[in-house]
Amino acid sequence: MKRRHDRHDYQSPCIYMITLVIKGRRPLLGSVCPPDEGHPQPWFNPSALGERIAACWREIPQFYPQVRLLALQLMPDHLHGIVHVTERLPRHLGHVISGFKVGCNRVARELSLSPLWEEGYNDRILQGRGQLNAMFKYLQDNPRRLWTKRNHPELFRTQQEVTIGDQKVTVMGNRFLLDSPNKVAVKCHRDMTEEEKERTIARFLMMAQRGAVLVSPRISQGEKDVMDMIQEAGFPFIQLLENGFSPFWKPGGEMFNACASGQVLLVAPWPYHSDHRTITRDQCLRLNDLAALICTM
Repeated sequence: MKRRHDRHDYQSPCIYMITLVIKGRRPLLGSVCPPDEGHPQPWFNPSALGERIAACWREIPQFYPQVRLLALQLMPDHLHGIVHVTERLPRHLGHVISGFKVGCNRVARELSLSPLWEEGYNDRILQGRGQLNAMFKYLQDNPRRLWTKRNHPELFRTQQEVTIGDQKVTVMGNRFLLDSPNKVAVKCHRDMTEEEKERTIARFLMMAQRGAVLVSPRISQGEKDVMDMIQEAGFPFIQLLENGFSPFWKPGGEMFNACASGQVLLVAPWPYHSDHRTITRDQCLRLNDLAALICTM
């Protein structure tokens, strides 16, 4: 959660998503409430401290006019904010965040709630196409995600050392999909023509319509296209992951909805890591072997 990008210039113009966590994960900033007449979706109700923390956030441009605030989402025990550094900063971005935390800690002391924050912060650099809009949606959807997770904990609880053949894996989601008698591994070669891809998608879609649970690590583009179609159509599936689950990890976007509805089981054969890694050929082969093994259970 506190990793920095070693080669990035944190004084340069850029857009970041910042995450700060309350020390001890205390739910001090407010609470998530269920839908009501005024809110069609679960919504966040800030505490008195939460409102003052939001006010401190809005003051950042007074000290650093190079920083434009794009979004803020408070949650009970953390916050997400999106900032746009429009001009070169006089100091590292970390100094901007430290100044914000100092102001928050001053407020927390007045309310006898200090120390307030965990050390450090997490940043995500938003440079890819579509990343900014995706993060806006992620922040807005946070209250619904937390409310869903609290009301369906069994669908988001990691289960460690689940045995598949002679392997121990960690899983999250609908564990009962492993018991399906009709499971099919999705494997597509990388050089398929568009015509071959269309036929392959149609074939696997027909299998899903007939009750098959499709299993895949989504490695090749063809496999991704097949599994995207299956997920969009609402059929159950099992997805294998190169990375494991951190203590507070939960799936994002449509995968969260799939998990909440019991549509998916996520399977991780290896422990969690926070590194930016490219999946190796050996890992691809091992994930495909595990998918085939799951289908024999």
